Amino acid sequence: MSSIWTNGGLSLSLFGESHGPAVGAVLDGLPPGREIDLNALNRLMLRRAPGRSTLSTPRTEADIPEILSGLYNGKTTGAPLALIIRNTDTRSGDYAEFTNKPRPSHADYTGAIRYRGVNDPRGGGHFSGRLTAPLTAAGGICLQILSQQGIEIASHLYAVGHVTDRPFGKEDDFQAIRHNLEELGLPVINPLVAAQMKQEIEGARRTQDSVGGIIECRVDGVPAGIGSPIFGGVENVLSSILFGIPAVKGVDFGIGFEGATLYGSQHNDPFTVENGRVKTKTNHAGGINGGITNGMPLVFRAVFRPTPSISSPQQTVNLTTMQEEMLEIKGRHDPCILPRASVVVEAAAAIAILSMLGEAL
Repeated sequence: MSSIWTNGGLSLSLFGESHGPAVGAVLDGLPPGREIDLNALNRLMLRRAPGRSTLSTPRTEADIPEILSGLYNGKTTGAPLALIIRNTDTRSGDYAEFTNKPRPSHADYTGAIRYRGVNDPRGGGHFSGRLTAPLTAAGGICLQILSQQGIEIASHLYAVGHVTDRPFGKEDDFQAIRHNLEELGLPVINPLVAAQMKQEIEGARRTQDSVGGIIECRVDGVPAGIGSPIFGGVENVLSSILFGIPAVKGVDFGIGFEGATLYGSQHNDPFTVENGRVKTKTNHAGGINGGITNGMPLVFRAVFRPTPSISSPQQTVNLTTMQEEMLEIKGRHDPCILPRASVVVEAAAAIAILSMLGEAL
């Protein structure tokens, strides 16, 4: 299985299965001598951890990373940083029939074909969203290194089902919003939509269904001139790791697809000078021109599909008899993964940004 992401001098490898002893990550290429606060990392992990809200799966995991190498006396050593997160609350019996009757929109069927039926199917195995735990831990370390350089990342639930939050604004007090978002169970900028989003998620759960949405992320403090044209662009690098989050089905930058309805005169970002620095009056491009940062905040959105594990009966195929059958999925699943996925997006973005900064650090 190819679960290795690399860009510049930084590489990330994820390993483990949802119901195995542990999941983990190896992050190679970190700059040496950077202080890492493990207590802050554990607090960050709580934002992704399951079992802490009625809006998420009841599976309960501590999700405390155990650092195996690459950190000494609280500082990165420059050697590969390896970590594991133990799985402690598994119910593998819930997945026994899925090797023969694949779940719709899961990787049960495609994984069995690709790996000749020997892949671990329990909880989705290596295809599971459980692998976003070590991704978040690795990204949490990168977030701390970036913060030491004045680069901060925040995200919010831009949309859950049909309920929409307001986007990040050019004139926002970003630091205040970022700190507020980190404390919220449903990270939204407009507090009035939180109750509506909760109703949307609860409604899906009550009807044995699920709901998807959009996470918007903003990165402040990235200097102009980072990235490369064509295949090495900032959009390319960010997209490549964001699509490593199992439920992500689309990514856009700035105003993204909305720009298709505008004229060039409406979409262009006029240049201006503020306090002796070149800026743009608007930020429709999301801080990127020609694959290279222009000094404005990086803004992008990731589209998340609804959780495919739903309790409602669904049609599948019995791979032994090759007949259509109905399937009822048991087990513990999120009616909406977005509240827990927000920090995963931030972590993935941090890894990508750190990889592009390279010698600029």
